[in-house]
Amino acid sequence: MDSSSVSLSGFLSSSSALEVELLLASFALCSLIGFERQFRQKAAGYRTHVLVGIGTCAFTLVSAYGFAGVLDSDIRLDPSRIAAQIVSGIGFLGAGVIFKGRNMVRGLTTAATIWVTAAVGMACGAGMLSLATALTGLHLFTLFVIAPLIRKLPNSDHGRLLRITYRDGQGVLRDILGLASRMGFANTIVDSRKFEADDGVRMVRIDVKFEGKRPLHLLVAPLMDVTGVDTVSMREDRVHSVDDDGDSV
Repeated sequence: MDSSSVSLSGFLSSSSALEVELLLASFALCSLIGFERQFRQKAAGYRTHVLVGIGTCAFTLVSAYGFAGVLDSDIRLDPSRIAAQIVSGIGFLGAGVIFKGRNMVRGLTTAATIWVTAAVGMACGAGMLSLATALTGLHLFTLFVIAPLIRKLPNSDHGRLLRITYRDGQGVLRDILGLASRMGFANTIVDSRKFEADDGVRMVRIDVKFEGKRPLHLLVAPLMDVTGVDTVSMREDRVHSVDDDGDSV
């Protein structure tokens, strides 16, 4: 009975209770960040961000308090050593959600969000709840408030075209224009030419002027996902001549 009481008392000690509270705070704050990514249907959603947050919080707690029992006058503890490795390790996880295509890069915001989630978890583990809360609030404010406002700012897309290369005879143009229309872009085909690729496949290259309220670059990645589309690139809307390979001269 006495042994059980001692064990239970140790589990409910003030230091252990504080560690559990910090872990729960990390869970709550990182859940808010994870819900935002899940709401936008990103590859790294709620589960990933919560696990990153509570994992980094636990690592920080272990780094700070986990080896207190082995300390004596001859052993000194550097509580920053494990925490410092989190910064390096989380970079590999963030890199895993970045996808680089032929002319587009996806996942940078999600990678940055994982980075912020790790910082929130580490701040909670270090007992810096004010910093963790402020960081979470600023993160959500940036994505929910600032980002939509930035998308409404005037952009430099005026006078720019998209050059799209796709397979001929597969109804790809219909899919391209339909997608652009659903995303709120009106279109005007400025130039079109057919050619044969090196592998003998018949291709079509078009220059299209898209007009809409959203930045033109937001259309590039969705167009690349259209079946039959080979390349999508932005170009200036100006009169130009091309050689046999379709390059400006």
